[in-house]
Amino acid sequence: MQQFNRAFFRDLWQIIKPYWSRSPERWLARWVFALIIALNLFMVFISYRITQWYAVFWNALQHFQVQAAWTQMAIFLGLATLYIIAAVSQTFFTQMLEIRWRRWLTVEYLDAWLARGTFYHMQVLGDGTDNPDQRISEDLASFTSMTLNIAIGLLSSITTLFAFVFMLWELSALITIPWQGHTFTIPGYLVWAALIYAVFGTVITARIGKPLIQLNFNQERYQADFRFSMMRLRENSESVALYRGEGEERHHFLRRFAEVYANYWRIIWRSMRLNWWSSGYGQAAIIFPILVSLPAYFVNKAIGIGGLQQIASAFGQVQGALSFIVSSYSSLANWHAVVDRLRFFQQSMEEVHRIQDNHYHIERRDGPYLRVDGLTVRLPNGRELVRDLDFALRRGERLLIMGPSGGGKSTLIRALAGIWPFGDGRVTMPAGDRPLFLPQRPYLPMGSLRDVLVYPFGMAAPDDERLRQALHLVGMATLADQLDEVKLWSHTLSLGEQQRLAFARVLIHRPPWLFLDEASSALDEPAEQALYGLLLEQLPDTAIVSVGHRSSLLAFHERCLRLDGRGNWTMEPINAPATGLALRLQPHPG
Repeated sequence: MQQFNRAFFRDLWQIIKPYWSRSPERWLARWVFALIIALNLFMVFISYRITQWYAVFWNALQHFQVQAAWTQMAIFLGLATLYIIAAVSQTFFTQMLEIRWRRWLTVEYLDAWLARGTFYHMQVLGDGTDNPDQRISEDLASFTSMTLNIAIGLLSSITTLFAFVFMLWELSALITIPWQGHTFTIPGYLVWAALIYAVFGTVITARIGKPLIQLNFNQERYQADFRFSMMRLRENSESVALYRGEGEERHHFLRRFAEVYANYWRIIWRSMRLNWWSSGYGQAAIIFPILVSLPAYFVNKAIGIGGLQQIASAFGQVQGALSFIVSSYSSLANWHAVVDRLRFFQQSMEEVHRIQDNHYHIERRDGPYLRVDGLTVRLPNGRELVRDLDFALRRGERLLIMGPSGGGKSTLIRALAGIWPFGDGRVTMPAGDRPLFLPQRPYLPMGSLRDVLVYPFGMAAPDDERLRQALHLVGMATLADQLDEVKLWSHTLSLGEQQRLAFARVLIHRPPWLFLDEASSALDEPAEQALYGLLLEQLPDTAIVSVGHRSSLLAFHERCLRLDGRGNWTMEPINAPATGLALRLQPHPG
């Protein structure tokens, strides 16, 4: 992870390649990048002409040629104007390409993260992939920006090197070295001097700056952990307030920030050492070409002020191109850390997808049955919760799952939903049917109450009267006039009220298959019985699979699946289902 090795560049190519090879806008991206390259080459050409200009202009000044000096000033103004136009245009097209690339990558990563419940499986597997939200929102932005800037900078250095190395080689012929009454000429003297200077500087820079790669990687993780812990407090503010857990939360916040603080100091000290070297290296580069050219100026008088200025400029261009790593090492270290975070995130998603491919799948077939054949459900450690489960459920039938806490009831529901990655067997769902799963704690998205009620399927056409009727039936009529209210509803409503809204969703969407994972556990028994009675009355053709502990739920189901938590199970008929029973809910005061 701390080296620019073959594995790093192989993984980097896997991140870069898709946009440029298979995205719908790949041809536009290629043309824009080609334009950026052309502008870069044009800027190098202008720099080359300005370097040639140095010799003419300074020689005109040295010989007091007024007209020639003013002519050269006009030429410089034209060259500078062209350079500015090219530089501004290059920046514009680079930023345009950057945001388009980031948009495409964001969609790709979001699709991969959300597909097949990957976001959930990554948490279940506990693979150590921290803060995927930051990797998608921030690391992708940094990656596209840094990658383009580094690529363009590297390209600029290469073209600059090739453009100026020949000029510097020719200028080297003017440099003669006096030694014991004789003069010597070393072919390419200035080029070799620039190469030795750059190689020496690069080696020292790499030695000093190498730890910055890991330090920057850690800093991103520590900062993301710190931010996420505060976000968790915001999401669970009521629970923390009831616990009076502010002191403990403060302790956790400060502990995480201490990691940010300590690691940042390590970055400061390491960066300071690197900056000491880089600054000294850069300042010495200003005088170094003059120093190696002084024998030709003082002893042999082979060059004038203009030639000296041209040598200094050409040497600076070649030395700068050769010193790309020295001048960009901090950026390269940050870029390496960002690429590491993205490639490990991508590898984690791919590993989850491999596990999913080896996991049982929800099959779709014509017919009115949900079938479970030889289903075995395990924990990540291999412990079996349910072994070789077989049953069939027809539309309109109702099954209650019971058992001890931790016995696998909720895990079985996850397996029936197809999101639990540990198990074998086959689950078959009728083709075209869209089931609805209600967990114990409903998810209420940010937005208006209307958005909350129509989640997750939405509505083809607005029907506010239908929404109000559903609220009235579940005892939440007080909210009927707040459909357009935008609030953080998960904090505004109690858990019991949230569960009532979840039942309202059921009445709105009318799913053919409904799975309830202790979806009424926060309600008292009369309210729970009333809601189940409402389901039987309003949705007589909906198959219901419930998880619950209360024996009162037996009256609303036809069969009971009992789990013992050790893999064993029994299926029992219930003699007296209360079909059609509907107790009326009293309006909820909330």
